[in-house]
Parts: sequence; C-alpha cells; structure tokens
Amino acid sequence: MDIIKELREETGLSFAQIKKALDEAGGDKEKARVVLSQYSQAQAEKKADRELAAGLIDSYIHGNGTTGVLLHLACETDFVAKNDEFKTLAHEISMHICAMAPTSINNEDNEGEETALMKQAFIKDPNMTIEQKINAFIQKSGENTKIIAFTRYSI
Repeated sequence: MDIIKELREETGLSFAQIKKALDEAGGDKEKARVVLSQYSQAQAEKKADRELAAGLIDSYIHGNGTTGVLLHLACETDFVAKNDEFKTLAHEISMHICAMAPTSINNEDNEGEETALMKQAFIKDPNMTIEQKINAFIQKSGENTKIIAFTRYSI
C-alpha cells in the first residue's frame, strides 16, 4: 500500500492504474514506473488524432533578463487549459526550453535528437523526457496535449 501511495503522489494517476502496473511488475516499484510510462505512451497514441481546440501561451524570462521563452501548448478543451496542472506543465516546459536551448520540437531541423525538445531529458527529472512528461499528463487528464511552437530569445 505504501508503494501505491508513493507512486500516486509522484504520478497523480489513479490507484487502479498503479495497482495494475504493480501487479504486472510483480510488486517492483521501478518496474511499475516503466509499466506506467508504457501506459502513458499508449494513451497518448490513442488520443493523438483528437482536435486541439484550446491551450495557452506561456512565457518565461530567466532571472538575469537575458533569456526568454514563449511556448504555445495546446489541449482539447478550455477546462483543461485553465487547469493549474496544465499551466504548471507549460511553465515547466518553458523553463526547460530556457535552460536547455532546444532548436526544434521533434528534430524538424535535422540538427540531431539532442537538440529536439521532445527527446531531451526533462531538467527537473532527468529520468523522464519532455515527451514522457507530456504523455503522463495526457494519461492523467485524458486529453490530447501537444507543443505547437516555441521561441527562445537570448542576448
């Protein structure tokens, strides 16, 4: 029960999803995290074709005022777009972009996956990529969520 509570606090997922992942992983917490990540990826793939009719623009200016980011993060409904967790996700991705200086979302510029935002290890949790972070949010919210565009300014 303690492992379920810990994973619930970390992921925000339902007890049923976590219990199912733990059962599948034979009670191993780390293996359950992998299983939950696989569930998130599957959920994201199912929802990928849904229309993105809402979202928000987030901005982040680094403390020294020489680097800033604008991010367009989209979702399906205003209900999710106005949710504090969605706003936090957008802001954390903006801070990541400021720190890690990606050049594209999915390597559209052919500069390599190390500069592709979705493939970068999330700065606050290097065990998770930005893509996995978004997929986890999709699983939790039940809505398709996607980075539409970002711009990073630096002096």
